[in-house]
Amino acid sequence: MELSDKMTPSPTSRPELPWLRAFTFTIFGTSVLVASYFPLFYAKLGFSSSQIGLLYALGPMISLVANLFWSIASDKYRTIKKIMLLLLIGQMVMSALLSVSTQFSVIIAVITIYYFFYYPAFPLSDTIAINAAKRHNRHFLTVRIFGSIGYAFFALFIGYVLAIIGSSRTMWVAIGIAAIALFITLFIKDQDSPVAKMDMSGIWGILKQKELLWFFGCVFSLAIAVRMNDAFLTVTLNQLGASEKLIGWSQLASSLSEIPIFILLSLYGEKIKELPLLVFASLIFAARFFLVSAADSAGAIIAIQLMHSLSFGVFYVTSIRMLTRLIPDHYRATGMALFTIAWSSASGLLSGTFGGVLFEQFGRHNFYLVAMAFALLAGIGFASRYFYRGPRVRAAGEGVSRTSNTKAEEKAQ
Repeated sequence: MELSDKMTPSPTSRPELPWLRAFTFTIFGTSVLVASYFPLFYAKLGFSSSQIGLLYALGPMISLVANLFWSIASDKYRTIKKIMLLLLIGQMVMSALLSVSTQFSVIIAVITIYYFFYYPAFPLSDTIAINAAKRHNRHFLTVRIFGSIGYAFFALFIGYVLAIIGSSRTMWVAIGIAAIALFITLFIKDQDSPVAKMDMSGIWGILKQKELLWFFGCVFSLAIAVRMNDAFLTVTLNQLGASEKLIGWSQLASSLSEIPIFILLSLYGEKIKELPLLVFASLIFAARFFLVSAADSAGAIIAIQLMHSLSFGVFYVTSIRMLTRLIPDHYRATGMALFTIAWSSASGLLSGTFGGVLFEQFGRHNFYLVAMAFALLAGIGFASRYFYRGPRVRAAGEGVSRTSNTKAEEKAQ
């Protein structure tokens, strides 16, 4: 059995899907930069851990507005391609300004605008991938897996490039990657469904679902832990003597480890209920952060990064599966934006502001123990929801959810 769908793809899938896979591959290069090398860029400028935490928190704060703004516009005007072009051009312009900025106050202003164009690109890229996969009877992961491959490639490639040209030129690498993504976007097929009037009451009706609210609450708790790690992993590695090359290898290890999990879950994941998988992923995250708190070398932390497959890999695929079940198709971009707000924006804002102070005042060991506690809290939340639903509801499973989803969809229309 192959990763591709059981159904025969349409003839038009060949020209569309390769470009979409290439775009997904490339866009994750910017994710590598922001998550792993922007903090290192700030550290090289002499900023403290608290200042780095504040800069990291600015992005999630801005994305609270940016994700909803661009995603609602996408759902309303039924276009992702044109919005993606605007986002990438904005990233390039802001990266150019960041490349010549050194003062903390100036960087705060510029990075704030940069984040307005950066964060919405990922939920929108996931949305267009989900739509294309559905249109051609393929699994979403046949596109998304190229994001993991791209992340792995750029994690290593950028590390070697910056080791040669220096971390001070990080922003020029960002411009180059965004320019390549911009070029590829020209060949991506846009949404082809007719323009529909946005009914905001339909969105509020969806958000009143208890299961969805519980899901977002647990995601938020887990995301705080994950964003704490994202913000200070490279700083931790740097403190332990890791070079840019070694940091690249750590990102390579984590992103490559996602791929086999993505393949397995695309083939067999539907046989396992969503909530048990989310409990499992939360517990693996907790174990991962505990081990990082106890690690005393960069090599040990890189080895621990391999747990990324069983933590993030399982969580991401399962959460997307649950989200697409709970939210109707015509609100998909907005639904992905709401998920991103819980997973990246609000959690990043909280973890960046207090995480920097926590790391600076109490050290790496206590910092990661707090992250472990948030991951355990998420696991307890997912587990309690599973048992609260009761055996009868669990047996009905997706059938009940699909019925409520259909009612919400009919109401929205």
